[in-house]
Amino acid sequence: MSTKEKSLNFIEQIIEEDLKNGLSPDKLRFRFPPEPNGYLHVGHASAICLNFGLGIDYKSPVNLRFDDTNPSKEEQEYVDAIKRDVEWLGFSWDKECYASDYFQQLYDWAVELIKKDKAYVDSQSSEDMAIQKGTPTTPGTDSPFRNRSIEENLDLFTRMKNGEFEKGTHVLRAKISMGANNMLMRDPIIYRIMHAHHHRTGNDWCIYPMYDWAHGESDYLEQISHSFCTLEFLPHRELYDWFLNQIYDESKVRPKQREFARRNLSHTVVSKRKLLQLVEEKHVTAWDDPRMSTISGMRRRGYTPMAIRNFADTIGIAKRENLIDVSLLEFCVREDLNKTAPRVMAVLDPIKLVITNYPEGQEEWLDAENNPEEEVLTFRKVPFSKEIYIERDDFKEEADKKFFRLTLGSEVRLKNAYIIKGESVVKDANGNITEIHATYDADTRSGSGSEASKRKVKGTIHWVSVPHAVAAEVRIYDRLFTHENPDGNKEVDFKEYINPESLKVITGYVEPSLLTTKELDHFQFQRLGYFCTDRDSSAEKLVFNKTVGLRDTWAKVESKE
Repeated sequence: MSTKEKSLNFIEQIIEEDLKNGLSPDKLRFRFPPEPNGYLHVGHASAICLNFGLGIDYKSPVNLRFDDTNPSKEEQEYVDAIKRDVEWLGFSWDKECYASDYFQQLYDWAVELIKKDKAYVDSQSSEDMAIQKGTPTTPGTDSPFRNRSIEENLDLFTRMKNGEFEKGTHVLRAKISMGANNMLMRDPIIYRIMHAHHHRTGNDWCIYPMYDWAHGESDYLEQISHSFCTLEFLPHRELYDWFLNQIYDESKVRPKQREFARRNLSHTVVSKRKLLQLVEEKHVTAWDDPRMSTISGMRRRGYTPMAIRNFADTIGIAKRENLIDVSLLEFCVREDLNKTAPRVMAVLDPIKLVITNYPEGQEEWLDAENNPEEEVLTFRKVPFSKEIYIERDDFKEEADKKFFRLTLGSEVRLKNAYIIKGESVVKDANGNITEIHATYDADTRSGSGSEASKRKVKGTIHWVSVPHAVAAEVRIYDRLFTHENPDGNKEVDFKEYINPESLKVITGYVEPSLLTTKELDHFQFQRLGYFCTDRDSSAEKLVFNKTVGLRDTWAKVESKE
């Protein structure tokens, strides 16, 4: 274990107990086992951080194993996306494995079960099987096919494999007990017929193993020491162990399944089925839409790997499910970007300001700090001229004493530049302000060292020089759902809570240093928030996504409600 002192979570306590009881540290091996039927989401990110984090702490290998046992829903696209997400989070796997690697072995073990009279081919309809399985309070009844001979079962199972039967005509079931309290133990299905093309094995197989059969046996084949699952798999543990009992060799490591609670995130859904629904019904643009709770969506929005890892570490591992406020994740993002994101100037709701006493045709290139959090400060040059854009809400003709920005007759500092004073406005026929006129004090340039430059004024505002301004598309993202738990009420369609204001697209102006930006570059647009360059961005058209604001505005909104 890591030498740094910390309290152990219950998962680590399980591992430590096993080590005390004689498990050799070199036998520790973990795995992350995604099903390639969709993109990974924030819940998977926690599981990734758990398993790979254990690998780092215990200096043990971690396998990436794809549970590809349902070809009707699985695609190579999802495999590639999952690998990309794990690597982006900063983790490396020891072996890349697939349940399909073991199809022949799983089939051979199933044949052995039949030979030991521990499995049989059932030819009932799925509806009849559901009826004869009983209820949680009443035992099930035996299938009329439960006592088929071993020879007949072997023949039928071989013919199932060879593709002689239609889907749904037969299944292979384990022969355990139809009176078991745990309904999963009531002769569970091991194999079903599926005439579906598999993304790795093609059309080699007409039968595919069920998750419960493939899960534990794959763990065993890979010699996984600890198989960590979310809490919904707790009832499956008894079956996991029963299946292992049928094949276990005492000379090998026996995998141990243990469960931890799923951490649900407010204002999101983390069901892959529902995320797919959002994509297919075009409520979002794709799996990596920046409003999605997918890892690829968070990456595109501008969340950083370290922020997500810090978030996973902060919420920890628990035995009980609870709803984590998404503002905690946003806090982790904000905290990380504050340290790393360069500061730049952008104006998103522009109004022109003319400095009437600034020399016509003159321009200056002023020093601007890149990031005050840097140990060694670095600077860039920003252009300044007679005409600049400022934010529309940074000016009022008249304002009370609590307004510390520009008004007529008052002074503010332009960030990295000069102190200016509001003098007059130009209005259109409807009375709307179209232009602000101001004067500047030439002795107040920031960093000049002059006495005038040290003069204190109440406000500082950002700006962009009009002749040098670069137009940019800016996508302002908000939470995809208005309800903190959109999936909480099963009688209400979660899509009823989709936020119609979750995306606003505006045109803003940015300083010219951003002309060289590339995809996923992060910035703090000063006084506005954190943004990143979208993949749609090009030299001809810059596109930025709002990652997160400078402070949690939702907390204020929700407290008012």
